Amino acid sequence: MSKRRKTPRVADPNKKPKVRDIFVPRPFEGLADEPEWIALRELVPAASAPLRLKPEYAEKYGDRPVTLSTVLPMAWPAMTRSDGRVFVGLQRHVQSGDVSRDLAVAILSALQTEPGGTVAVPALPGEGERLQDILDDGPLDITVHEGFEYWLDESQADDPNVKASLERANASIYPTVRLSAANAAYWCRVPDKGHVRWVLPDEEDAALNALARVSGAGELLLGENTKFAGMFRAHGLLVPVWDIPHEPEAADWEAPLADFAKRYAAALADTAPLDAAARRAKQGLLGRQLTLR
Repeated sequence: MSKRRKTPRVADPNKKPKVRDIFVPRPFEGLADEPEWIALRELVPAASAPLRLKPEYAEKYGDRPVTLSTVLPMAWPAMTRSDGRVFVGLQRHVQSGDVSRDLAVAILSALQTEPGGTVAVPALPGEGERLQDILDDGPLDITVHEGFEYWLDESQADDPNVKASLERANASIYPTVRLSAANAAYWCRVPDKGHVRWVLPDEEDAALNALARVSGAGELLLGENTKFAGMFRAHGLLVPVWDIPHEPEAADWEAPLADFAKRYAAALADTAPLDAAARRAKQGLLGRQLTLR
């Protein structure tokens, strides 16, 4: 009995090739203000900063201002205003494994969109340009806002969907202040207490060991009535978090954080093996961390 011949498969010319996702654990590495990029993405409700394109991209797309925003209406990845200004949102619903690639694609897609038009951004952009490739990098000039009105131009202000999103977004904002005692450190106040959060700039293992040394010496707190709440692992860096009393304002925590930063720097510079107290403290710190993706 003869075997049935298999019909050869014919490739579908309309089928789009599958995009391979790539996970980059430290997507902002190489940017001058890596910790601030992480803080704006994970910790700060409402803030913005202007971005500069590399000369070749500025020449290609013209002189259109680009603004980094913590979040945009309805968590859009990017938008264009009728005046030609481009906004890119750090906090968005859909993302790939490489946040830097996502943001670069959002910026370039917005620059290719007519002013005031709707920006289409692919969910999985695949390989290509990243922030490190398209930005004329430097420290971020960050403005922390009390509301999201900076989003809008006159045409968008009349859109009922945008207005509704603006009202919801403003209602979700909690008081937040950028501290000057350390880069990428922020004070915030939630209903029943306050927090100080600091994105450490150092490689994760070195930062963990430094925190363990400080903790083992009993110097991990910011003062009386404060508590070390734990830490986040965010985009390849550590973010220690302290619970603090509700009443004092942000300025009252500048000196305590500056003192802690000195203790941390001294511990970071210590290259000797961890002593027994620091090793125990390290295990405790590992048990009190949460990974943000």
